[in-house]
Amino acid sequence: MIKLDNISKIYRTKTIETTALNEIDLHVPKGEFLSIMGPSGCGKSTLLNIMGLLDLPSSGNILVDGQSLKNFNGKQLAKFRNEKLGFIFQSFHLIPDLSVIDNVELPLLYRSISAKERRSLAAAALEAVGLANRKSHFPNQLSGGQKQRVAIARAIVGKPDIILADEPTGNLDSVMGDEVMDILIRLNRENKTTIVMVTHDERMAKKTDRLVRLYDGTQVA
Repeated sequence: MIKLDNISKIYRTKTIETTALNEIDLHVPKGEFLSIMGPSGCGKSTLLNIMGLLDLPSSGNILVDGQSLKNFNGKQLAKFRNEKLGFIFQSFHLIPDLSVIDNVELPLLYRSISAKERRSLAAAALEAVGLANRKSHFPNQLSGGQKQRVAIARAIVGKPDIILADEPTGNLDSVMGDEVMDILIRLNRENKTTIVMVTHDERMAKKTDRLVRLYDGTQVA
């Protein structure tokens, strides 16, 4: 589902060159739940951003669902991301002035579907994460765990083939973290959704199918 061949990422300024990723080869089969671990600054989020087509590699090639995206323009990449990928972030990134269900609907605004269908899909996504009764609430009325479940509902509302999660349990206590992981595991097993998760938590990583470790931008395990 995701194939990275010899991916490197180098950030350059006038005075310094920093290698964020160094010749990464990583293949993620359809339906796998993969976790990525490593110390802060090792390139985990950079790798996830490249998988999510939010950043471009300095060299190497990426295939997503069998497609090379090298020649895609910005509009084509945005459409591909919207249809194929769902994103979950550590800090939730909910819009405070929108209700829960309006937050969940956001990815669907870029698709040619009716307002009624958007509402129906958003309600179904909230039902899937156990928050159907919170759809009219606002983010500041929710706990951290509930906010992350809303973020998961937003990620899955468009029925993506791939979910990319950057520290999805990082701001949660262990109980809330376990609840969020249970939802991700269920999505992976029941829907065969491919999930790539960056985490610092070894306990969470052990719940996934495979663990990849990075150190100083290099894959070490």
